[in-house]
Amino acid sequence: MEGQSVEELLAKAERDEAEKLQRITVQKELELEFDLGNLLASDRNPPTGLRHAGPTQEAELRALARDNTQLLINQLWQLPTERVEEALVARLPEPSTRLPREKPVPRPRPLTRWQQFARLKGIRPKKKTNLVWDEVSGQWRRRWGYQRARDDTKEWLIEVPGNADPMEDQFAKRIQAKKERVAKNELNRLRNLARAHKMQLPSAAGMHPTGHQSKEELGRAMQVAKVSTASVGRFQERLPKEKAPRGSGKKRKFQPLFGDFAAERKSQLEMLRVMNSKKPQLDITRATNKQMREEDQEEAAKRRKMSQKGKRKGARQGPGGKRKGGPPSQGGKRKGGLGGKMNSGPPGLSGKRKGGQHQGGKRRK
Repeated sequence: MEGQSVEELLAKAERDEAEKLQRITVQKELELEFDLGNLLASDRNPPTGLRHAGPTQEAELRALARDNTQLLINQLWQLPTERVEEALVARLPEPSTRLPREKPVPRPRPLTRWQQFARLKGIRPKKKTNLVWDEVSGQWRRRWGYQRARDDTKEWLIEVPGNADPMEDQFAKRIQAKKERVAKNELNRLRNLARAHKMQLPSAAGMHPTGHQSKEELGRAMQVAKVSTASVGRFQERLPKEKAPRGSGKKRKFQPLFGDFAAERKSQLEMLRVMNSKKPQLDITRATNKQMREEDQEEAAKRRKMSQKGKRKGARQGPGGKRKGGPPSQGGKRKGGLGGKMNSGPPGLSGKRKGGQHQGGKRRK
């Protein structure tokens, strides 16, 4: 009885070992294509068994996925391995399949001004430990943050410097100094971001600290100062000839997606009624204004065309041109003046005459 039980145990162990080997070794008609850099395995074998699987199709799919995964793991165990922090890892080769990306490859982050200066001067960052010894508490504490070493914000007594006002609150002064440091760090961070995106970071009031501001800069600074109130400049008085700022018009208001369904139904029915009506709605005031505007534009175009035509005509008839009543030195043709056209009479007299002695007149025969 005991011998039979031992034989059964040995047979069971052999069967288990065979099952394990059968699970590890997978036979395929066509070898799979592996891309170990992407942990990718491509099976080119036709799924003939799935066509006749019937109700066991789900089980067949699971078995196929398990076999392909087992083949991929077998390939991974053939790669060179190394130990990293008590863990055995495999060194993957370079990927051979180019996978599409939804977004482009991120660009390297540009250097800040301090990083550029450190690289230029050859300054290397020194790694500091996170914990330092605190002599006051007598224990190791963090260098920064909550419960840090040498935390001056927990002091209940502050010594007043000799050159300071004795009535000045040193606690409030320390808090204000910390706020200024935080604001300065934030400003430097914004400047680094603006420099990285090649944008110009404006100053506090929109003006440059040069003392010679243009009209646009002064106007921008004035608008910034006006909207800096609690009412966003709604109740600020305007100057006598001040123009309305650009971009300060009324914003379009959209109805919410979820809300009053009755009002939405009413507006949709009104729109449908207008579309189905045979007589379109006419805004007389708007149509009149449009007609008057078009007439004014046509009249202005005619005046502009006539003025340009007059300028071209005057340019053609410049000095030396054909004109009436001009001086004889300019070569003009004139009637009744010196140097005019004469038929008879003494050479010094002017006027066009025929057989008479009157100067500049005409005489009937």
